[in-house]
Amino acid sequence: MIELKQEPQKLTAYLSGEIDHHHAKELRDAIDFAVREQYPPTVILDFRGVTFMDSSGIGLIMGRSRLMEEYGGTLEIHNPSQQIRKVLRISGADRLAVIRSHVQPQMPPLPEIPQPEPESAEKEETEHEYAQ
Repeated sequence: MIELKQEPQKLTAYLSGEIDHHHAKELRDAIDFAVREQYPPTVILDFRGVTFMDSSGIGLIMGRSRLMEEYGGTLEIHNPSQQIRKVLRISGADRLAVIRSHVQPQMPPLPEIPQPEPESAEKEETEHEYAQ
């Protein structure tokens, strides 16, 4: 499964589930389409939700790395598990992209809560006169 988020200067693909030969084509197609539509300078593959990855995942990374090179952009891999990080290192895919761990997704700012205006001294005096 994939969720794409376009932000200024980057496209983030939040990946989840298994990246195997059954799912890799769907992921490739979605990411490539978004890159060709938006031309982001940076593409981030966020592996936080990935539970399994085989060689198809390495192919996914290699192909997106080449695509970003064509456009003069960069590829980053965020939040791979220790197991996936090991696969990336052994395969050499860690040389194709910057790998960052423990990157928190950017949350939208919280809406401002309006604060009640302080009551004016004039209103207090008027209320006090009626109380007498």
